[in-house]
Amino acid sequence: MAYDDQNIFARILRGELPAIKIYEDDQVLAFMDIMPQADGHALVIPKTPAVTLLDLPAEAAAYTIQIVQKIAKAIETALDAKGIVLMQLSGAAAGQTVPHVHFHLIPSSVHELGRHAAKMGDQEKIQALAEKIKAAL
Repeated sequence: MAYDDQNIFARILRGELPAIKIYEDDQVLAFMDIMPQADGHALVIPKTPAVTLLDLPAEAAAYTIQIVQKIAKAIETALDAKGIVLMQLSGAAAGQTVPHVHFHLIPSSVHELGRHAAKMGDQEKIQALAEKIKAAL
């Protein structure tokens, strides 16, 4: 599948749509999921245009996973998370809903997870959680 530069994450990267950002550098953006499966659910996306993990150049994948680890540590510290689910869905058949490669970091256990993208979260609560995570970075 060709990369669609009008997907929601591409539009967030260009500043056309808002996001509750927790980390950004020249290669990666981390922000809160607005339809969280658990409190503190965050997303990490490379700025490199790629639909799935298999489309992402190796160098960008390696750097992105380093930031995934950094954000996971911050979530664990900030929210006293006892576990973090790392999820990366590649392709619609695997459940990928946005055609831009991304990593989910969900402070939880698999027994507590809500359904992915089932309902909009409380934006004020998400913002407060984001501030706690940013402070732990």
